Amino acid sequence: MSVSAMDTPGRQGLPGMLLVHPDGSSFRFDPGALCLELLPTGGPGPLAYFEVLHGPEALVRWAGESRLAGGLDLAVSPAEVAAARRLRDALRRLAEARATGLPPAPEDLAAVNDAAAHPPLAARLTGAGAREWAAGATGSGLLSTVARDAVDLFTGAYAHRIRTCGGDDCRLLFVDTSRPGRRRWCSMERCGNRHKVRAHRARMTTADERG
Repeated sequence: MSVSAMDTPGRQGLPGMLLVHPDGSSFRFDPGALCLELLPTGGPGPLAYFEVLHGPEALVRWAGESRLAGGLDLAVSPAEVAAARRLRDALRRLAEARATGLPPAPEDLAAVNDAAAHPPLAARLTGAGAREWAAGATGSGLLSTVARDAVDLFTGAYAHRIRTCGGDDCRLLFVDTSRPGRRRWCSMERCGNRHKVRAHRARMTTADERG
């Protein structure tokens, strides 16, 4: 699943990113944290089918479509793109481990901590009360910001709510920040709706058999 666009709540009133499948279908998905927004850009093994971080321009585009947004002027090298893919894959394994109650792999923790050790992006406050990013942003600064967000997520109040979508064939991960804490799906528009359709068909089949 690739990231084609990101809308913040201030744009079009709809939070989350628009994910576009290679088959052309699309749906809106809000993973709830910056670090988890990086995961749908691809990955190892079967996830390579969804890979979009093929070069510096792709990482720059992802950053601009992420919840960072806000006019980020970013310079990225090919080496930083490779580092972004390594960080993303480590974050995926850490999130999956947390979601299933498994211990984190030391090498994945090291990947996040190494990225977080670099200086992050520098945020600035404008006279209009808005956030902007300081000039001279680099790929390393972007990855540090993502990694520090992961540290906050995995050590924060919602760490126990990191989950994998309940869809049978879906591997999207999210953190449930809703008050009731009962989120099951990556998106009601996609997996939630598919579940409803299957449940409805099952009820109709049962009713027909009984009739």
